[in-house]
Amino acid sequence: MISSRFNKNWANFVLLGVILLPRNIAAHDPIPAGAGPNAAALNVKVPDFVLTNQDDTRFDSAKLRGKVVVIDFIYTTCTDVCPLFTANFAQLQRALKKEHAGDVFLISITTDPEIDSPKVLKAYAQRYGAEYNNWAFLTGTEEQLKAVWKSLGIRVIRRGRGLVQHTSLTTIVDRQGIRRFNHFGEKWQTNDVLSDISSLLEKKS
Repeated sequence: MISSRFNKNWANFVLLGVILLPRNIAAHDPIPAGAGPNAAALNVKVPDFVLTNQDDTRFDSAKLRGKVVVIDFIYTTCTDVCPLFTANFAQLQRALKKEHAGDVFLISITTDPEIDSPKVLKAYAQRYGAEYNNWAFLTGTEEQLKAVWKSLGIRVIRRGRGLVQHTSLTTIVDRQGIRRFNHFGEKWQTNDVLSDISSLLEKKS
């Protein structure tokens, strides 16, 4: 009887694992599969875009010209690497605060506009102590966001409500709007990104 109960419990455990596993392994792509060598290409101009920020205000990326811009992609119901991305950005913002807060701007763009309204994004940002003077959390219509995702080489696949698979990418854009550095995955170090930023800030033109 004990053996029978054990086998039943083990079968339930395995079944639960099968159900939950895709949620964990399919949430993010380190590199966009099948996107080709030009995905997230460097040394090319990033197209300007208009989205909506956490205060439900129009956000025009063209107004950031003259600043170094660091962009990542997140969604608020993500339970694996998006919290790491956002924690990294929070750490980055603190590190920049003393010297370069006015020269660098951070952007987190949602991959799940169905859930991530400005109100939801603002609540999410507050959990990480984000300051909005140089960090914006952006959403928009599906059509608006698809254009931005495509221009930046981001693959987004909806697996269900609140479950999105997307390319894990942090990208750095120089003062002229040219993409200069990419960091794939969630394991980038703050010091590495700070070094990239510093190299771009040192360039006068």
